[in-house]
Amino acid sequence: MPHCDAAPPASTFAKVLVANRGEIAVRVIRACREMGVTAAAVYSDEDRGAMHVRLADEAYCLGGAAAAESYLRTDAIVAAIERSGADAVHPGYGFFSENADFARAVAAQGVTFIGPPPEAIEVMGDKISARDAAVRAGVEPVPGTTEPIVDPAQVEAFGSAHGWPVAVKAAYGGGGRGMKVVRESAEAAAAVESAQREALAYFGRDELYMERYFDAARHVEVQVLADAHGNYVHLGTRDCSAQRRHQKLIEEAPAPQIDPGVLAAMGEAAVAVARGCGYVNAGTVEFLYADGAFYYLEMNTRLQVEHPVTEMVTGVDLVEQQLRVAAGEPLALTQSGIALDGCSIEVRVNAEDPAGGTFLPCPGLVTELRPAQGYATRWDGGYEAGDNVSPYYDNLVGKLVVWGRDRDIAIGRALRALYETHVAGVATTIGAAQAILAHPDFAAVAHSTRWVEERLDFASLPESPQAGTGAGASASGSRVHHEIEAEVDGKRFSVALWTPQADGDGSERPSASRRRARGPSSLGGGAAEVTVPMQGTIIKLLVGVGDEVEAGQPVAVLEAMKMENNIAAGRSGTVAEIRVKVGDSVGGGDTIAVVR
Repeated sequence: MPHCDAAPPASTFAKVLVANRGEIAVRVIRACREMGVTAAAVYSDEDRGAMHVRLADEAYCLGGAAAAESYLRTDAIVAAIERSGADAVHPGYGFFSENADFARAVAAQGVTFIGPPPEAIEVMGDKISARDAAVRAGVEPVPGTTEPIVDPAQVEAFGSAHGWPVAVKAAYGGGGRGMKVVRESAEAAAAVESAQREALAYFGRDELYMERYFDAARHVEVQVLADAHGNYVHLGTRDCSAQRRHQKLIEEAPAPQIDPGVLAAMGEAAVAVARGCGYVNAGTVEFLYADGAFYYLEMNTRLQVEHPVTEMVTGVDLVEQQLRVAAGEPLALTQSGIALDGCSIEVRVNAEDPAGGTFLPCPGLVTELRPAQGYATRWDGGYEAGDNVSPYYDNLVGKLVVWGRDRDIAIGRALRALYETHVAGVATTIGAAQAILAHPDFAAVAHSTRWVEERLDFASLPESPQAGTGAGASASGSRVHHEIEAEVDGKRFSVALWTPQADGDGSERPSASRRRARGPSSLGGGAAEVTVPMQGTIIKLLVGVGDEVEAGQPVAVLEAMKMENNIAAGRSGTVAEIRVKVGDSVGGGDTIAVVR
């Protein structure tokens, strides 16, 4: 693995408040600790005992459960900034990481926002103005329109003029959220409606735009770093083409089997886009690559989920660089001094059931978690055994990252590491990742962004796992040791407590709240009842009592973990009952309709 000597520890920030959760909050907290910076966490009521809260030096309650009630409340985070005395805020990714108003609210407190200037966020966060900025920088974007979508008729007209399919995308989104592919005019209205709902739920804004969708393109992105002194560098490419639902499953660095001249041109184009909007800090410029040409797609004004693969091939700690740049330091890196060594692959381990290719979200209690170890093997996780994957948030459990001196070695090491990684209590995408990495198309780089959904057969993957056993508290003699979280005026404290042991073996029985949540159930399987496979909210009913339905026809839309899922009838017949209404919360296995 490459090695990059670190600069002396930064001393500008005394305390950084991490305005996020899960594995990215853990990643930033660890970087702060290594740099001698105090890390303050924030948490929702749902996340009181979460891993990022346990690791932080301090933690402050935001209240609520859903993101809109907690992590997307500017007033609550500003209050936490004031109470903590933090002099900088790291937004992670998702939530407020690409929100210019939030960045300004942080700055209004006299606190540094560890990210780009609000003006750059506004230009690049709005994918419509970002297309214009790319054109001004001399970079060709994907064919599309800069006019916001206000009517599905615009999509129909664009598709008729430029060809199908068309991608309808959230103007303030990313990561596949709020994106729908429209393959014919008849799909336009439903796609626009669904994309708006997802965009509003995840990003707080529902503006949309559209562009031509390439069925056989690769998704290639370039990591850029820029400081406030006018220095810009790129750190090579990443290939993120293995996707489902337009969300990445596996990423690698550098992008394989692309002409070195094209890769160099991508890097230069990425820097031109960043320079054109006055960008500062870490960012990612994304491209579509097809038939030897590349097209600008968007710029993400934040750290990416897949940043570890760039770190593994360059030896550069990107979070450390973010903090240093935000503290006003000039980049110690030069373009000529950045060298790529070997290949790195990242596998996202999500709490989803990939059996049959459904990739259904699977919230619940993680009863066991044993990530792989070994040479050139890294685990960036946001959960440990005993933690709960909540349906209110993204379902990324962790990221398995490996390095190899060439791509074949990296693929073999990733497969070995996946074999050793064990997660119980929730279904995960590990089996799907193994199928992807072992496929000859992946080895030959014959895959594209549609490859997983169109070419791979996940029918042989096992169903969701059986429930594990809950872990009790540790015992010592006749008393059991507990670590109790206490909250005083919204600030979290850990308190040690010893109680008499409950059982003869010195362990406690797991409470009901720590037993495994019910996993995904079938979508009918020929039965009359239509059930939901997971906890979520009914956001749309597609049929009514008396309607005739076919087996496999969607009858409702369930929102879970910020994603929309069609719930289908398991048999053909007539809808005899509808047992829910729009807005109802349901649990895994609940019956929402009856078909006779």
